[in-house]
Amino acid sequence: MYFAGCDVGSLTAEAVIMEDNEILGYEIIRVRPRPEQSATDVMNKTLQKLDLEMANIDYCVSTGYGRERIPFAKKNISEISCHGKGAQWLIPSIRTVIDVGGQDCKVINVDENGKVLNFIMNEKCAAGTGRFLEIMARTLGVTIDELGPISLKSNNPVVITSQCSVFTEFETRVLLNEGKKIEDIAAGINKAMARRVYSLANRLNIVEDLGITGGVAKNVAVVKNLEEITGIQSKDFPEDPQIMGALGAALYARNKYLKQKDR
Repeated sequence: MYFAGCDVGSLTAEAVIMEDNEILGYEIIRVRPRPEQSATDVMNKTLQKLDLEMANIDYCVSTGYGRERIPFAKKNISEISCHGKGAQWLIPSIRTVIDVGGQDCKVINVDENGKVLNFIMNEKCAAGTGRFLEIMARTLGVTIDELGPISLKSNNPVVITSQCSVFTEFETRVLLNEGKKIEDIAAGINKAMARRVYSLANRLNIVEDLGITGGVAKNVAVVKNLEEITGIQSKDFPEDPQIMGALGAALYARNKYLKQKDR
């Protein structure tokens, strides 16, 4: 039996396909103008890689901001539930998930079954999100993937004082004009990002073990700074941390199908 999860966010879309209780494959793409287009494209790409068709999928669950507009999904579930489920399924000891997405940041407490016990999120400001890092990378003239590794070369990180993304962008341009090294500015940006995430996480009880998910989890400098601030070493996922929402959706699809079958 095949189960699928599709996560359409603000910057990327992910699809995961499972066979019974095993991950077969997944894909990640940049979002298209419309959520249904993003979902269709990422799902088709995943199916093609596995030599499958949508007709082979027994049950599909959607999640993310575009979850209600995915035509091939039989059920939609919140990204908070899906990220918690996916992360805890991959590493059963995880009890706190920090998910930094394109336009929000979520901190989630889960139980031994991946069920959400409590959560807190910030979606009112781009600061502390993937969008913030994209803007800063563009300002520095580097790619989002280069922002983390470059900052690790810094010997003298600058201190970013602005709390707003717009003001931080202006501050970054001033620092560039002053001749500050790109790696030192990048280090300051990543440290500021980690502080903003921690300010949210600190409002919820961080129970170990900790897992960091979302695209920002791939930024080694943000993760390193966050670990230093919290004093907690985060767990390394055996799969891409950006697929946790789609993975959780696929796991919910499996559960929904099996419950439906037992009736």
